[in-house]
Amino acid sequence: MSDPGTRSDPSALRFLIGHDLRVARERSGKTQAEAAKLLGCAQSRINALETAKVQQQPDDVDQLLAFYGVDVAYRDRVTSLAGRADQTIWWAPFRDVLPGWFRTFVGLEGLASRVFTYEPQLLPGQLQTAAYAIALLDGHLRVPPIDVPQVVQARMARQRLKDVDRPLHLRVVIEEYVLDRVVGGPSVMRAQLEHLLDLISLDNVELHVMPVTVTVHDGLDGDFMLLDFEQAQSIGYIEYPAGALYVQEAGQVDEYRMIADRLCGSALSDSDSADLIRDRIARLARVG
Repeated sequence: MSDPGTRSDPSALRFLIGHDLRVARERSGKTQAEAAKLLGCAQSRINALETAKVQQQPDDVDQLLAFYGVDVAYRDRVTSLAGRADQTIWWAPFRDVLPGWFRTFVGLEGLASRVFTYEPQLLPGQLQTAAYAIALLDGHLRVPPIDVPQVVQARMARQRLKDVDRPLHLRVVIEEYVLDRVVGGPSVMRAQLEHLLDLISLDNVELHVMPVTVTVHDGLDGDFMLLDFEQAQSIGYIEYPAGALYVQEAGQVDEYRMIADRLCGSALSDSDSADLIRDRIARLARVG
């Protein structure tokens, strides 16, 4: 990661390290008891390391990964994660308006180098304008009106598509219906669609619109995200109204990656998606 301090989140780092320790151990066929014997500690400590309940120390991480037969290059990458001393949480100013279950995701998103997301109903947060986000939160069941400005500020702060030092590489598939849901009224939606065109002209943004003519596709089971990291293994993320599920098994992550590729293949190309967005902008311009 080119500038890890800008999106520092120790809890998210512990999550990634613990995940990789568990996956490496299971792939090696070792038990937690065997790992505990190596470190001379109780088995409960190995479980705590894998579930991110305690801070993983670089020496312990390196010993365990070597014991599991992980190659030196990968060991060095994961150990470097454990060696980060910066304890500043970048999203701390927004702590009061971020649900506890959502804070882990915000931390992981900030550490990710690449993200894929399939959204059937709305534009993902990384693509939203402030006005669009405000309109989405109007009358929201779980966001009091007094918290809306800070929630929107947090959403804008998460956006990294135009980050000069470390831009997020984003790959998105949205349903055509999303373009026709006039969130906030014609003027807000028109500005949002113009913002989309600006973003998809960036080299690090790829957007595909799934036309309504494609009646059956792999996304019908629901929305999901994939987060890729330069120094840790990828994970999947599925959100529901009051929480989230993390997909961490390598085989399952690979399956979601295949689904992502198939969705992109079924949807319109980048250029055709841009043309469709321009068409919607023209329609809204006629409305006023």
